[in-house]
Amino acid sequence: MKAVVRFTVGALRRRARPLGRLAGWSAAEALPALLAGQLTARALDEGFLAGRPGVGLAWLGGLAVAVVIGAIGTGRAYARLGDVVEPFRDELAGRVVTGALHRSTAAGARPDTAAVARLTHQVEIVRDTFAGLVMVIRGFLFTAGAALLGLFSLTPVVAGVVAVPLAAGLFLFAAALPAMVDRQRSYVRADERLGETASAALTGHRDVAACGAQEIVADRVGRQVDRQAAAEQALARMAALRSLSLAVGGWLPLAVLLLAAPWLVRRGLTAGAVLGALVYVATGLQPALHALVQGVAGGGLRFAVTLDRILSSTAIAPPVRASPTHPVPAAPEPVRARLRGVTFRYGPHARPVLDDFDLTLTDGAYLAVVGPSGAGKSTLAALLSGLLQPQAGTVRLNGVPVDGDPAVLARHRVLIPQEAYVFTGTLLDNLRYLRPDADERRVTTAVDRLGLGALACRLGGLGATLEPGALSAGERQLVATVRAYLSPAPLAILDEATCHLDPTAEATVELAFADRPGGLVVVAHRISSALRARQVLILGDGRPMLGRHEDLLTRSATYRELVGHWLGEPETARPPRPLPLGG
Repeated sequence: MKAVVRFTVGALRRRARPLGRLAGWSAAEALPALLAGQLTARALDEGFLAGRPGVGLAWLGGLAVAVVIGAIGTGRAYARLGDVVEPFRDELAGRVVTGALHRSTAAGARPDTAAVARLTHQVEIVRDTFAGLVMVIRGFLFTAGAALLGLFSLTPVVAGVVAVPLAAGLFLFAAALPAMVDRQRSYVRADERLGETASAALTGHRDVAACGAQEIVADRVGRQVDRQAAAEQALARMAALRSLSLAVGGWLPLAVLLLAAPWLVRRGLTAGAVLGALVYVATGLQPALHALVQGVAGGGLRFAVTLDRILSSTAIAPPVRASPTHPVPAAPEPVRARLRGVTFRYGPHARPVLDDFDLTLTDGAYLAVVGPSGAGKSTLAALLSGLLQPQAGTVRLNGVPVDGDPAVLARHRVLIPQEAYVFTGTLLDNLRYLRPDADERRVTTAVDRLGLGALACRLGGLGATLEPGALSAGERQLVATVRAYLSPAPLAILDEATCHLDPTAEATVELAFADRPGGLVVVAHRISSALRARQVLILGDGRPMLGRHEDLLTRSATYRELVGHWLGEPETARPPRPLPLGG
């Protein structure tokens, strides 16, 4: 929130003259709050109670004049509000545009499509809530200040009695504000994630049904519903704090004044002065405090949260320049995937498939996962892709938790399962399914690179219509691998995705993905995948073991058995039972 305060205060300082004009008309608007108690007291004491109703009516006539002047002040204050708000909006819009241009034109950057939402919807939210916040705060300052000043001029003792609970109510509200902002931010994020998750589930219902992932998707949407409900309940609990602030600062002074009225009269305070004090509290202080609390707790929180999101998303990092004495340090390789302390088991009493497991994959990683059937290879792929959630630990892709929004997660990883999904439509539509903006030249290059050219020619080109039932399992897998290859997601996960391909086609696919920018994880179907990989992870040998092929041959008995089985070494080198890599 510091950035919000700095930006707002700086913008207000640059508009000192319009703020001065607004303050002048706000002072005129507060004239009734300043005079209401005094004029009421004089009308009662010097007029009606003294048997001179004409004098009382004259004092009330003065109050009516003050009300007219206040109404004029209100109208002029709203007219001057635009001089403060519109330049603020223009400055914020300029920041959004500048930030979007810097992000979109930086080396390797992509167009900032979210800038449109920030420039239209979010900036207008900030503009409207900023206007409301300005009016609420200046209204409280002038109205409450005028009422306290009038109350002090009427009777200093009562002013002191009223000021104490008012200050206590303001303190309670100010102390609760950080928690309110945090709850509002959590609610906004939970609401956005629920909308995005539900939208992604509805948009991808065909893929969900094809992959049999209905329960997984329903569970993911259900978790977002629960989080949104919890955030809304936490936000609702903040209303109790607001009510407490209003009770202490607004109603307690009124109660104290009524209880103290007999004592004040015995001390020499007139009936008119008591009534005037009640007028100051009931028509000045209490409404001003109520407007402040409700305005800040409503529009003010939306202002703070929305402006914070805009400022954080449009921040422009200063350029880094090299110098002879201070060279630019080499940028660390991006971490494509990081698992920390991951534990997963199928059932509360089952043996963990992975137990306190750590793994880090940086840019350019090429990892083959091998092990006997049931060792947890496909489970690891599902955890990496976000299809399964660990019971303990964290899984992050490019720093993003895999239990977040599926639409966001899809931008960080692409999964090719054992059974490929192909839909009825043109070959080009199937291949561009994960990247609709891919031009035909890019698609043709990927087709040639992964060995799909022969199938494309047989079908009649990229515009030919695919009938999934007319393709073999291997042909469907090739279509799915080209589709994944074209995806912009930097991490590719092949979960035995080449099980229906011959060894030559499998090598072609894996080497193509290895040359693709980002990282590659291959759940191996053949040991040849481990021979090609830069690193090998062996599961099913006690603790998981990570290393190169030559290293694992000396360190892992299970790995030696797998290599001996698949390379057809002498019978003595083979394990007593086959250990297939599938499953």
